[in-house]
Amino acid sequence: MQITGYKSQGVAAAVDLVNAVTTVEGDASFAALREILRVNGFFWHEFEERDAEPLRRWGRTLREFFDAAELETAVSLLNELMLELPMHPHLADHDPHGLHLHFAPPTARLPHRFRASTLMQLSELVVQHGLGRTGTCAAEGCDRVYADTSRAGRRRFCSEACANRTNVAAFRARRRTPRTPEGTG
Repeated sequence: MQITGYKSQGVAAAVDLVNAVTTVEGDASFAALREILRVNGFFWHEFEERDAEPLRRWGRTLREFFDAAELETAVSLLNELMLELPMHPHLADHDPHGLHLHFAPPTARLPHRFRASTLMQLSELVVQHGLGRTGTCAAEGCDRVYADTSRAGRRRFCSEACANRTNVAAFRARRRTPRTPEGTG
């Protein structure tokens, strides 16, 4: 399975939720969580106030996955979560995605469907690529997480802003370091 297109929405939703719930600059308000659902193609119109806390808890749980430094740790966590979360896969054919697989029944409440979808899609990403495509931003002082679903898979930062800031700082540091003239050192 390829984690692109429709499937990458679950991965992106997991990243957005973890960043909203667990980071210094995150916004875990009802409105922000609803926007995460909307942007990532979930049935946001079904989101109710009582659904907010289960999503926040899920974001805190998934943080452990993104912080995992070793594949064994991440796999163990994902396996534990798959055992805890009852799943009932079924095929669905609703626009705009065409025929695809859901991991919770349509009668399940939105938080359950969200957990099942993000869990399975993160699991598929790990099966395909190990932990090389997920993690915590490499920028100094940034605590946001990322998941790289691109073809190249070389991402280390949560955003272009963090990548640019880090690269500019490295460039400036190199310029401040005095060079030894050739043949004198």
